[in-house]
Amino acid sequence: MMNNLTRWVRLALRLTLLHGSIALAAETPRQLIVRATLAADAATQRAALAELMGQADTAIAPLLEAWRTDALFIFTTPEGIKIPVLISGEKTAAGTATASRLTDGLPLTDAQGNPLVLTVADLAPVEHNASLRRAMKAVLDLADLAATEPEKRIKAISTIGLTQDVEKLPAFRARLKIETDGAVNRALREAIALAQLKNPLPAAQLAALNELQALRSLASTDFLKRALKEFEEAKDPTLAAAARAALAAVDEHRASVDFFGTLFRGLSLGSILLVAALGLAITFGLMRVINMAHGEMIAVGAYTTYLVQAMFGSGLTIPCFGFSLPIFGLNLTGPAYQAYFIAALPCSFLAAALVGIALERSVIRFLYRRPLESLLATWGVSLVMQQGLRLMFGANNVQVASPTYLSGNWLINDVILGWNRVFVIGFAIVIVFGMGLVLTKTSLGLLIRASMQNPTMAACMGVRTPRVNMLTFGLGSGLAGLAGAFLSQIGNVGPSLGQGYIIDSFMVVVVGGVGSIGGTILSAFGIGGIDQVLQQYLPYVAPGLNWVPGIGGFLQNLAQDAAVFGKILVLAGIILFLQWKPAGLFPTRSRSLED
Repeated sequence: MMNNLTRWVRLALRLTLLHGSIALAAETPRQLIVRATLAADAATQRAALAELMGQADTAIAPLLEAWRTDALFIFTTPEGIKIPVLISGEKTAAGTATASRLTDGLPLTDAQGNPLVLTVADLAPVEHNASLRRAMKAVLDLADLAATEPEKRIKAISTIGLTQDVEKLPAFRARLKIETDGAVNRALREAIALAQLKNPLPAAQLAALNELQALRSLASTDFLKRALKEFEEAKDPTLAAAARAALAAVDEHRASVDFFGTLFRGLSLGSILLVAALGLAITFGLMRVINMAHGEMIAVGAYTTYLVQAMFGSGLTIPCFGFSLPIFGLNLTGPAYQAYFIAALPCSFLAAALVGIALERSVIRFLYRRPLESLLATWGVSLVMQQGLRLMFGANNVQVASPTYLSGNWLINDVILGWNRVFVIGFAIVIVFGMGLVLTKTSLGLLIRASMQNPTMAACMGVRTPRVNMLTFGLGSGLAGLAGAFLSQIGNVGPSLGQGYIIDSFMVVVVGGVGSIGGTILSAFGIGGIDQVLQQYLPYVAPGLNWVPGIGGFLQNLAQDAAVFGKILVLAGIILFLQWKPAGLFPTRSRSLED
């Protein structure tokens, strides 16, 4: 008796465990779709489809799309078994085709394992109506919640979250329990809080406001303003106070983001000015040549990058001086093509350096120690070069596509750090150290410094000063070409590209101290940073200028174009600074310079 009872207890336990294991073995997405297609009523079908929300199986989207486009059918076997199938092959002229089972995606076969050829007209299509199509759309909208790439998940969550769809809350909460990526987790919390603002329960709305305050979500600003207006109209002081606190936290965070974003943009602009001004620090600071064609060296470097990109790709035909000049292409793809910018950097340096050497040999060498004549001559050369670039490449701007490794960005506490600008900053630091090593640790640097400080004594010691002058001018022009390569990754390339930076580059050299590399570095970052700060904050300062008698309105109108007004203020500040320190931050002192 006891043994029989024991056996029954053991059997009951086994059945219980078996039932539990079956319950734990959740249906696969394919099985859920099969259950939905075989369900007798629409309510059961919608319930099965609802279980698909947030799942990551790649078969979900094509199968639901096939259902919506009447490509799913029910095949009934001779035994009366219904099998949902997907027409997988092209229909023949007789209207027959092969099919695959929805359960596993394998071909539908007969007893011998041969693919069955079905007459499509004899199959019963899986029906659908408007409510089922809405249920399918809801599943497809949430399909990217479980995507492999975090960026794809964040994009899907943000897009759906901005709709404040309360029906998506269960899927968001289910995903939040298993999400491991911090950025995606934050996006889910934000989407849930935005949807909860539509909840009629005050407790849920208060929790949502507190969550948005903790997240300091920039995207929630408009939603919070709308909610605040509704709470004030409803005369709910608790929710209105919570909405104000959330808005204050978001505004404080936005100010921080703007500050650090402006600082980063200032560093990147300063880096470009630094590379361009280093060339002037050599040609103007050391050689005392006022080269107004320095901006065209920047354009030469940018156009060289454009040509290298075309050569790595499918080639290019340019209308060179009225003739069609074909540029051959290597037709590279993938990583080989993406390496074009790495190859373009030395090419841009060499192209601008060769143009600079040609300019020095043909014009500049006759105008040493004649600054006014060199200014006028190089200004004329700049006009000729601009027109030459127009005849070669056309008057319209051309675009240089950024390689994939420079196209993305880092998002750090909502501050966007573009990879191309990070690269410019890093490479500018490398160039500065490289120039320091060249000028102080190489024989060429020794000859350059000797020829610039006292060319007569250097010539008496056997230094070939004309050759050193040529190489020095080429070095300065090559650095301008590198600046052009950097600029091609930030904006479009045109014949007048360098004109927007030539004045800034001269200001950098003069403020830093003519001939001082260290002063050039400090003034480049200072001018670049101040320029970006003024462009960022002038629109906020302008309304407060109305009280200034006579010029308040003029300043406010001018401040509407923050970029122009910022440059005007920077120029005015430099003029005042030079009244105080005419020789710049770090003046170079030697007997030859003082003469």
